[in-house]
Amino acid sequence: MLQGGYQSVLEARSRDEFRSELTRFANDLDFERFSAILVVDRAMGSSEFITVGNTPAGFTSMFNDPRLGKKDPVMQHCKRQSVPIVWNQQTYQKHDAPELWEAQAAFGYKVGISLALHLPEGRHFVLGVNREETLPNNPVTLTRMVADLQLFAVHAVDAALRVLLPHPHAPGDVDAPRLTPRELQCLHWTMEGKTAWEVGTILSITERTAVLHINNAMHKLGCTNKHQAVLKALRLGLIR
Repeated sequence: MLQGGYQSVLEARSRDEFRSELTRFANDLDFERFSAILVVDRAMGSSEFITVGNTPAGFTSMFNDPRLGKKDPVMQHCKRQSVPIVWNQQTYQKHDAPELWEAQAAFGYKVGISLALHLPEGRHFVLGVNREETLPNNPVTLTRMVADLQLFAVHAVDAALRVLLPHPHAPGDVDAPRLTPRELQCLHWTMEGKTAWEVGTILSITERTAVLHINNAMHKLGCTNKHQAVLKALRLGLIR
C-alpha cells in the first residue's frame, strides 16, 4: 500500500522537505507547475491560506488574489466538491472567465488537474498540477494520472497538517485517540486492501458492522475517508 513515492511524503519533516516531495511527484507525473494549499476556516467567515508551490514570481500576486479566486472555475469547483477536476481553456470559456485563462497561460498554466480534500474542523487541502502541454487523449492514461493525484493527496494531507500548521493544530501534537480493538482490527484489514464485506467475513461480523467500526475509527482520528484513517493510524503507531 505504501509505495515508495507516497511513503516519502509522509516522512516530510519540514516545509522545504514537503515542497521537495511535491516537486518530485509533479515532475514524475510530467507536470511543470504544482500548488498545495492548506485552508483553515477562521471565525467570522474568514479563512487562512497556506500555500506551497512553484508559482512564477510574476504570477504570484494574481495567484494569491482572493478576488480572482472567486471567479476561477477550478478553485470554485474545489471549494464545493471533492471529486477531481481536469481543466483546460474550454473550462474557463464555459464559465465566462476566458481572460483568467489567458492571463495564467502566459505563465505556463494551460491545462491541469486539481482536487480538494475537505477535512473536519474547517480545514481543506487543495492540490493541483499544471503544465503547458495538452493532457493525454488516451482516457486510460488520463484516468491513471487523476488516480495518482488522488492517492498522493491522501498521503500528502497528513504531512501538510503537520508541517504547515503551528501548534496546537498539528495532529502530531495531540495524544493518540483511543480506538477499540474491533476498530483497530477493521483498520488493519482495510490497510491490507480488504473491502468491508471481506473484513466482516474475516472477523465474523456483518458488513454493516464492519462499516460502522471503520466510520467510528475515521471520526476518532479526524479523517474523512478510510484511507486517511489508515495512514494516520500507521503514523500514530496504532496499527503496523
